[in-house]
Amino acid sequence: MENLSARIQEEVRQSLQNNDLASAASKIRGFLRQEESIPLNIAVTGEAGSGKSTFVNAIRGIDNGDEGAAPTGTVETTMERTPYPHPHFPSITIWDLPGIGTRKFPVDKYLEHVGFERFDFFIIVSAERFRENDVRLAKEIQKMGKKFYYVRSKTDQDIHNGKRSQRDFNEAQFLRSIRKDCVEGLQKEGFQSPQVFLISSFELHLYDFPLLEETLERELPQHKRDTFLLAMPNMSQEIINRKKEAYSYNIKYYSALSAAAGGVPIPGLGAAVDTGLVAHVVNQYVIGFGLDRPSLQRLSTRTGVPLDELMKVISSPLAAGAVTSEVILKILAQSAGAVTLMAAKGAVIFIPLLGILTSMALSFTTTYRALSYFLQELADDAQRVFRRALGLNTTV
Repeated sequence: MENLSARIQEEVRQSLQNNDLASAASKIRGFLRQEESIPLNIAVTGEAGSGKSTFVNAIRGIDNGDEGAAPTGTVETTMERTPYPHPHFPSITIWDLPGIGTRKFPVDKYLEHVGFERFDFFIIVSAERFRENDVRLAKEIQKMGKKFYYVRSKTDQDIHNGKRSQRDFNEAQFLRSIRKDCVEGLQKEGFQSPQVFLISSFELHLYDFPLLEETLERELPQHKRDTFLLAMPNMSQEIINRKKEAYSYNIKYYSALSAAAGGVPIPGLGAAVDTGLVAHVVNQYVIGFGLDRPSLQRLSTRTGVPLDELMKVISSPLAAGAVTSEVILKILAQSAGAVTLMAAKGAVIFIPLLGILTSMALSFTTTYRALSYFLQELADDAQRVFRRALGLNTTV
């Protein structure tokens, strides 16, 4: 993507120097569309009752009872490979695969049946110790040159049962024993250094899900990392920070596109900005940070923190509301001072780099500062909401 980015910058610079604004805008739009549509296919498999469908719903940021959720149950409910597009990132598809080792899906034909070649990586889910079928599947995936990850689900239930059955319960020691049992079982089957992630699909911020997310992000091809990162639920403050960095990267392109397209004059800023474009980008920030009302409501339900309490720590008027051109224009006019001071150095760097004409420089700089301002405000809100949901101090 770095090479593509450099090529696009040079092409845009040449178009702008030739005063061909339509060509410059077309090239930038094409680049941004390409980035937004990078496909990612994740396969989730395991034996019946392992919790794989609940896991599919969790990483899509929805609850089991939501519309479009993968059906769950104590018996096998997935009889064919079933695609579940991410509700906000349609280029990402989570595939709920049938249980392994049934009469209909024997292990030796399993990968062929589900079409292994379409998937970027596999997640093998088990609610207990990983069994022979899990290991055999992993070895077949390995032969095909694909990545796979062991996820030990329902860790919250194990903790609950452990507390009920043990008088002197030690959670850390208990988790170590579960992990050790899984790892030793896999080693007996021939895996030298297996990594097992303990998770609860109902409480993703606990246990190993943040580590799983970091591992997947690190091991994905570079051009798919941001696609994966931005679609993940906010289960740690570090993930929110990395999302902010990912969003920040493309601000220069949106600013150049706004400058090339022209737009509505912003009172107090002296520049014409494409407020429709800004609204589109800011809406991405709101959804990516989980600050839209449906996401906040699900977080409230999941954590038991009333929605009103979560809303109290949000300062941006863009969160949990409709992000429109009119709203953006109103906020920019009211926040002219703050926007003018925001990210001045960052904006100026890209003006000569992209060949922005003098007449367009003010529009570019204003858009750059505005998007940086909104991004910072919404990232701070996401941090406060995350901390409030966990009962922590909400100071950012």
